[in-house]
Amino acid sequence: MATGYDSDHEVERFEVTDEDLEFGLSSGLGRKRYRASKEHNIYGIWAREDSDDDERPSFSGKNSKQNYSTGIDFISGGVKQSSGEILKEKDDDASDDSDVDGAPMEMDMAGMPKHFGAVKEKKTKAPKGKPQFRSVVPEQGFGNWEKHTKGIGQKLLAKMGYEPGKGLGKNKQGITIPVEAFKRKGRAAVGAYGFEGNKNLHEQFQTTTGEEEEEEEFQEQLAQWKKQPEKAKQKVKYKYKTVEDVRATGGPGAKKKMAAPTAASKIKVIDMTGPETRVLSGYDQIAGTQLQFTDEAMPKKKAFSMPELEHNLTLLVEMTEQQILDNERRLRHEKDMIINLKHEDEKLTEVLHEEKKSIDKLEAVLEMVEECERRLDLGSLEPLTLRDCETMFRRLQEEYYVEYKSYELNQLAITVVFPLVKKMLIDWKPLLDSAFPLQEFLLWKELLEEGHGMPLGSDGTGMDVYHRLVWEIWMPHIRTMFGSWSVRNYDQMLRLLEDWLPLVPTWIMDNLYDQLVMPRLLTEVDNWNPTTDTMPIHQWLHPWLPLISPRLECLYPTIRHKLGKALTNWHPSDASAIHILKPWKPVFSEGSMDSFLLKNILPKLGLCLQEFVINPHQQHLDGFQWVLRWHGMLPVQSLTSLFEKHFFPKWIQVLCTWLSNNPDYEQVTKWYLGWKSQFPEEMLNEPAVKDQFNRALDMMNRAVGGGGVVQPGARENVAYLTSTERRRDFEAQAAAEKRREERTPMEAARKAANVSMNFKDLIQAKAEENNLVFCPIPNKWHEAKAVYQFGTKTIYMDRGVVFVQGEKTWVPVSLQNLIDMAR
Repeated sequence: MATGYDSDHEVERFEVTDEDLEFGLSSGLGRKRYRASKEHNIYGIWAREDSDDDERPSFSGKNSKQNYSTGIDFISGGVKQSSGEILKEKDDDASDDSDVDGAPMEMDMAGMPKHFGAVKEKKTKAPKGKPQFRSVVPEQGFGNWEKHTKGIGQKLLAKMGYEPGKGLGKNKQGITIPVEAFKRKGRAAVGAYGFEGNKNLHEQFQTTTGEEEEEEEFQEQLAQWKKQPEKAKQKVKYKYKTVEDVRATGGPGAKKKMAAPTAASKIKVIDMTGPETRVLSGYDQIAGTQLQFTDEAMPKKKAFSMPELEHNLTLLVEMTEQQILDNERRLRHEKDMIINLKHEDEKLTEVLHEEKKSIDKLEAVLEMVEECERRLDLGSLEPLTLRDCETMFRRLQEEYYVEYKSYELNQLAITVVFPLVKKMLIDWKPLLDSAFPLQEFLLWKELLEEGHGMPLGSDGTGMDVYHRLVWEIWMPHIRTMFGSWSVRNYDQMLRLLEDWLPLVPTWIMDNLYDQLVMPRLLTEVDNWNPTTDTMPIHQWLHPWLPLISPRLECLYPTIRHKLGKALTNWHPSDASAIHILKPWKPVFSEGSMDSFLLKNILPKLGLCLQEFVINPHQQHLDGFQWVLRWHGMLPVQSLTSLFEKHFFPKWIQVLCTWLSNNPDYEQVTKWYLGWKSQFPEEMLNEPAVKDQFNRALDMMNRAVGGGGVVQPGARENVAYLTSTERRRDFEAQAAAEKRREERTPMEAARKAANVSMNFKDLIQAKAEENNLVFCPIPNKWHEAKAVYQFGTKTIYMDRGVVFVQGEKTWVPVSLQNLIDMAR
């Protein structure tokens, strides 16, 4: 829509009517077209005329835009003219169209003269986008009054840098034209009718914005179509836009530049133009307010204005520009598509190349497989061998590794390799030649094993190929061999298992131990009789300890029970018992071994000491030696208490009797030292043994220190012996203290572990006393605790408490109740 056309107040038909022709042929181009006011429309002839509503000329042009963001300028009223002078001035302006020099006066687009008085303006057009400034040429004779003075004002201005014809101030921004007053017509607020100050002053310091530049450009283009006198006719100027200009400007939809906000836009403004008073935060909000004016206050349209045609033409131009921009975007999009398609083509070409390589590799693999199938036929001229299979699998893993993993080609060994390995092992005797197929299985372990562990299905589905080879080809031969194997012929079997231990998977070896080895050992232990068997049980059972030591614990209660029965009629003079029991000391737990010895050996040793006779004149040490040979087997405290109870009382009594008969103290001393030398060092360090020997020394000292006659030198010999013994005891005690200080944390942890095992040993001892089986159940756990068989009950121990398996849960019980329940 053309500038100056307000569709909110009037809609004018596009067609040329008779009224338009009549108005155009009339001689008063500058005459105001009559337009009824709002009061005329309401009251008719009774409407009141208001002189304030008369139209006043606008020096800024009809189509000039108001800038509500700037502050309100107040001007001085100047010299008020009388009404007669104003009317006379109007008549002169209407009748005389020439300036003071007699030349025709140039009219602006609003029909008003461009210059008043003798002041002439020289307008210079600045480049587009730059602020425009108009220099004002002062009237001839301006400042002539200064010649009647001493010229002090002009001199002062010259000293301050003033140049005639330019503004005042450092940057020439000061005004030189006096401020003029203007009368506002209408009822609108300040700024509603455009600029109302001194036009010359405004033009002298005018700073145009982007919108004002566009407005001036539009006014220049519109003025080319205005009907003017022949003298004022100008050459029509056309402005062309190239496609590049349209692309650069962005078309009609580009966002216009907004004027920079000023400080005045933040001023509080009170708007009283409407029916209600409003408080606004700045003048920029006034621009968004649609003001309603009376018909007299609205600017009048120009003659022959055709806003519809202008709108249509503008619309066509904008559509053309928009089409150019759309074509530009489409072209850019197509170019981008070409680049993307090129990249896609390169990627697809690379994919096709990789696919071609994959197809070639698969064809090669397929050819190898088909060749294996042909050579596996019975009628093949070149039968397939294990070496050919090895070469094929190595080639698959080295040259076609991706296909080998993706298509699980290791499963091919089930069809190709398994029959050949089975054929190789037809005549294999495992016990006689255990190392025969070792190298072959080592080779296929390297090629086929992936470590999948236990089979996922009963049919071997999901099992590792190598594990399946061992399970299906090697394991049947081992099962067959166990049928004819004798437990006491342990050498060949142990050698076989030790040789194959690195090659057989763990779960297969565990199955072999639990299903084949342990049942045979259990049967053999049940049939063993220690009183009639010429071969000690430890000779054929202990070699299995490195392989299956935890599994053998279930055999130990039976072995101890049978050994205890064999010792029923045993006498300490028989040394075979210690030879049979000594190999079991590191095998049995410390508590169970001590409990067994205290029950079956210690009572018989006590009887032996009770029967032992001490005679200083003719001493036989056989009984004494029979007891001391168990040192190292029995606990030191138990052996010490045995001597303290059955030996030392008789020994002290014999010494006392001897000392009371005036003996030879040299012989007494030798006798004392002889008996002491018979005891091991570990027993001599026991406090009970020390006390007995110290008691003997005290008796000897009292005997030589009495009032009777004693052997010469006896008192000195006994005193020397006493001091020597005291010194040895002190040194032994210091060495023991040092050993305790140097005890390593590992030893302390080991002793702590032994203490923690005492509860289990106690249960073991109670089971043996009541002839009940106590052994761990293989591969059975409850809450990370080992489960044991105690008689007829299943138990486990946790923090010194025994739990028995009930019908639904585990129940804690006391040890006596457990024994009663297990019988």
